[in-house]
Amino acid sequence: MLTDRKDEHLSVVLGKRHRISGKSTGFEALDFVHCALPEICLDDVDVTTSFLGKRISAPLLVSSMTGGPARAVSINENLARACEVLKLPFAVGSQRVAIEEGGAGGLSRSLRTLAPSVPILGNLGAAQFNRGYGVTEALKAVEMIDADALYIHLNPLQEAVQPEGDRDWRGLFEKIVTVADSLPVPLAIKEVGSGISAALARRFVDAGIAIIDVAGAGGTNWAAVEAARMDDPDRARLANAFADWGIPTARAIWQARAACPDATIIASGGVRNGIDIAKAIRCGADLAGQAAALLDAANSSPDSLIRHFETTIEELRVTCFCTGSADLSALKSAELLQTDAP
Repeated sequence: MLTDRKDEHLSVVLGKRHRISGKSTGFEALDFVHCALPEICLDDVDVTTSFLGKRISAPLLVSSMTGGPARAVSINENLARACEVLKLPFAVGSQRVAIEEGGAGGLSRSLRTLAPSVPILGNLGAAQFNRGYGVTEALKAVEMIDADALYIHLNPLQEAVQPEGDRDWRGLFEKIVTVADSLPVPLAIKEVGSGISAALARRFVDAGIAIIDVAGAGGTNWAAVEAARMDDPDRARLANAFADWGIPTARAIWQARAACPDATIIASGGVRNGIDIAKAIRCGADLAGQAAALLDAANSSPDSLIRHFETTIEELRVTCFCTGSADLSALKSAELLQTDAP
């Protein structure tokens, strides 16, 4: 049943049968001031950075997409191959199916063989820690793919509208912190498209969890994805009522950075291109994550992914050039117009 549900999720997103959130990311309300005389060389623009102790070619993370169904094997392998070529980090989808049903869905040490030099992040759902998961399962998720860090994803809205969803979220904060204290690698927190508030981000950072993926509203809305796979019209109507729910991505970045000045902030949720990545960096993110924007390419081939990434990175570099920013540090202070400040 779990594998079937993950497969349905893939079909819905690939088939574009869900509503993209009617709520904007907030990026369209932000405009860089064009620099007509940059006085730098485009070829010298440096967008490299470091993440989890490894040098990467751009502040671009392949965000969590899929784990479990058989067709996820080729998707995960394509991602690993492309990320290794371009030196980009990637996060796998939920490893729950691999842990509970034994079908790895491509989530095995073969990923590390395909991508030996880039950061890889594992992934488990927070709700599972109220269903018997603990340090043992978290360690298994890390060891399964030789991960550099482990995402714990927060998806209360998706679970609430999903007929088979997990509704008991009591006491999860302390359980997550206990897992974080016991892992040999960093633990990271992410939402799945409704955003993480500044207060919750600060609470995690104070507890020693310093990687926060805000995953804001404006991209794929998982309540709408769930609605698209429902036969019950009343349940679908309930889910669709929340299609515009959440904190816009740009606002979530601004607020998380203000609340957590020393944390690693990852921006995901409706990041469409290199210009959005540049805006996310300017808002305070260290990296930006893409998922739905590259799923078609990931379902095709490593070459398709490489072309997507190369174009996206070049868009980021041109944005740097046209703001007079020689590197990401300079981009963080590039002049920005806010027509509707988040």
